[in-house]
Amino acid sequence: MLTNPVLIAVLVMSALCLLKVNVLISILVSAIVGGTMAGMSLGDTMSTLIGGMGGSAETALSYILLGALAVAIGHTGVADILVRKIGNVIQNKRTMFVLLIAGIACFSQNLIPVHIAFIPILIPPLLGLMNKLKIDRRAVACALTFGLKAPYVMLPVGFGLIFHGIISGALVDNGVAMDTMDVWKATLLPGIGMIIGLLIAVFVLFRKPRDYKDIEIIEKGNDSEYTGMTKEHWGAVVGAVAAFAIQLLTGSLPLGALVGLIIMIAFGCFKLKELDEMMNGGIGLMGFIAFVMLVASGFGAVLRATGGVEALVEASVEIMRGSKFVAAIVMLFIGLLVTMGIGTSFGTVPIIATIFVPLGVELGFSPLAIASLVAVAGALGDAGSPASDSTLGPTSGLNADGQHDHIWDTCVPTFMAYNIPLIIFGTIAALVL
Repeated sequence: MLTNPVLIAVLVMSALCLLKVNVLISILVSAIVGGTMAGMSLGDTMSTLIGGMGGSAETALSYILLGALAVAIGHTGVADILVRKIGNVIQNKRTMFVLLIAGIACFSQNLIPVHIAFIPILIPPLLGLMNKLKIDRRAVACALTFGLKAPYVMLPVGFGLIFHGIISGALVDNGVAMDTMDVWKATLLPGIGMIIGLLIAVFVLFRKPRDYKDIEIIEKGNDSEYTGMTKEHWGAVVGAVAAFAIQLLTGSLPLGALVGLIIMIAFGCFKLKELDEMMNGGIGLMGFIAFVMLVASGFGAVLRATGGVEALVEASVEIMRGSKFVAAIVMLFIGLLVTMGIGTSFGTVPIIATIFVPLGVELGFSPLAIASLVAVAGALGDAGSPASDSTLGPTSGLNADGQHDHIWDTCVPTFMAYNIPLIIFGTIAALVL
């Protein structure tokens, strides 16, 4: 097990990231380490990585176009109006602000399922207000990651319906009957663990004030005193709403962002000759995150090609030795490793279910307990992974002014807040269901 390519690759990636080696370089080096340890040549490893990058091409393009849309919206000054409104409601209530962000993020998974699309538009304009309130951005990162993750883990609505469908389908494919609308019974207890993790993060770990510098992110189109909504303001609102609406209707976020930009041009929010400036701003705001998503997808392809996941599970069977308690913990830790590497809960479930489901049946776990193990093993690592959109998304907004570190301010706090409770409550769920 100690020479397993998946285990070594994930550990190398985590260690390099914690040592503040550039995330992109850390993922590339870890992919090469994992591939060569599995007997793949350097050429094959790089070919697999580059071939796998296409899996996140749409996501990367979405990030760039959303960044441009965010810059364009900021250019109109409408974001300042939003900040004033929120500031009037929140006043000096830091905790209320953080919990409000968590609530908005939850809506992005079910009520208006736009996932991370709202972050580069909503969060950068709010950084000044956060600085004024001296809010620790690590708490906001935990709030955003909670909203991006907890709803799909617990509730069969929006993205949760997709996730629960993948889980039930994986169980059925491996001989265990499970209806999609029953999966929530298996994930509710682990979800409660995430709620507890959020409250600990907000009220205990990151409740103290933290100072940040006031750095202008986007040049504002109008610094004059607010006297009412202008045509440009309404254009920004219509453009943002259209971007989300097009995504919901067509399933294409890049198309939605493109339509939003076109609408803003039509309203005169910015001139056509300023489009280059908006795109350059979008690349500056979101470009690095987009490239990390591309390389992370390739990294996941390399890990799958090594065959290390199957070998890791097989090597763990001996450790379990018929104990449900030990088996639950080992299975969850395997899920943590796999998802940390692949970076997606949805993509992890089909990979681990082919092995976890028969193993769970053999060990005497009930169908709901197996569903809980598969769901939590998939969800583990989504928070805390340098390559996950549940961490990259929050960082893209919170680091718009360069004062929020992806690893130490997003990945480590969210790992502590959610992966530890998920392991604890996931183990309990597997034993009591």
